[in-house]
Amino acid sequence: MNTIQFFGADWCPDCQRAKAYLKENNINFNFVDVDLDKDATARVEAINKGKRIIPTIIINDKPFTNPDNAILANTLGINKNGRVLLYGANWCPDCQRAKAYLQDNHINFQFIEVDKHDWAAKLVEETNKGKRIIPTIFIDDVAYTNPDNAVLKDVLSIGHETEKRVYDSIIVGAGAAGLTASIYIQRDRFNSLILEKKNIGGNAFLTEKIENYPGFTTISGPELTQKMAEQAKTYGAKIETGVSVNAIKKTGTTFSVTTNMGQYESKTVVLALGSTYRKLGIPNEEDLIGAGIHFCATCDGAFYRDREIIVIGGGNSALEEGVFLAKFCKKVTIVNRGTEFTASQTYIEKLTSIKNIETYMNKESVEFIKNDKGNFKGLKVKDRTTGETQELYADGTFIFIGLIPNTDSIKDLIQLSERGFITTTGLAETNVKGIFAAGDCREGAIAQVAAATGEGVLASYGVRQYFN
Repeated sequence: MNTIQFFGADWCPDCQRAKAYLKENNINFNFVDVDLDKDATARVEAINKGKRIIPTIIINDKPFTNPDNAILANTLGINKNGRVLLYGANWCPDCQRAKAYLQDNHINFQFIEVDKHDWAAKLVEETNKGKRIIPTIFIDDVAYTNPDNAVLKDVLSIGHETEKRVYDSIIVGAGAAGLTASIYIQRDRFNSLILEKKNIGGNAFLTEKIENYPGFTTISGPELTQKMAEQAKTYGAKIETGVSVNAIKKTGTTFSVTTNMGQYESKTVVLALGSTYRKLGIPNEEDLIGAGIHFCATCDGAFYRDREIIVIGGGNSALEEGVFLAKFCKKVTIVNRGTEFTASQTYIEKLTSIKNIETYMNKESVEFIKNDKGNFKGLKVKDRTTGETQELYADGTFIFIGLIPNTDSIKDLIQLSERGFITTTGLAETNVKGIFAAGDCREGAIAQVAAATGEGVLASYGVRQYFN
């Protein structure tokens, strides 16, 4: 049968995104939790050359490493006007004709070779009363035996003109800023569409515990942002995940937003692009990312249960995640470049009561160390006063040294600061009329969830003023 083996974990944001997409399109899959199955972890590492990358999805014996929704759609034949499965063979002329027609008209289809899969050949024979006729094409579970292009055109509505919706506002990013902007825009009786390349929640989704958001003594990032998303949907907002924005272009009074999943039109745009984790830029870092070097404790910490790890950084994120990792890791070594931590006093005070955390101050990270097999072994550090170096050995490292704004896709459209953040004036207005910015991607923003919600409100007021 048409099988999908899904290796992932419940805490993994990309796993949640991919699972949601498959479920939305009524596609069955077998989910294997790598945290509970050591053989599954070993298989994931074997597929990804030693790296523990999830989700790893195997579709009919072919592995896909963290496929985005566009790849899943293309591989599994998911379209807005129906799922298409083409059973055939490469030597079959009519199969080639049907494949070419679908490709020319940008229709996704899953190609299943009857020569390679006995179950596929059997299904074709059962469908065609014992005859092995190819191509046999299933469109939303309805079988069509060797349909000509005219039939495909009619069934899939190829070339039929449809009215294209123009949204009042497209919000790029479903973090706290984007979700809040959507809530306020919807309450002002404007319609909004949120496009998110990964999962709802942004960086807040990766936070195991939030203790400084008003109204909650403590709440997890996923729980808080999910509540925001539910509220936005209650007011009528539409949210699409797995959508990467490639370009934004202003044409007359509207904006064309080009993505990996097609093109969208809007009267205004709110850029809530968020940020990604900064790297050290030292030897062996790139080679070991995902195979000993990580940037999210919530995502990858479970791989290091009862093992020793290094945390690099001295701010709130480093100490917060270090405390979190200490709950299940054997030992946590925190390496800080400064002579003092820059984190808030609350986090600093927590360190003194945790026995399995050790700190190294005034140490610069110089190089990641590999073992004889090319795997992660440790970190070489240099004392910034004496210049002496030493090697710290561990099973893995987590880096928390700041954020970089996700503004590459709009750098030729919007005015950016020297650091790459979006510059704004007044009500979150950019230098392009009708485009607004909010959250971690904006120059001067405070990388806190509470601050991000405030920026979302500000951007929504900018949208309101624009329409007025």
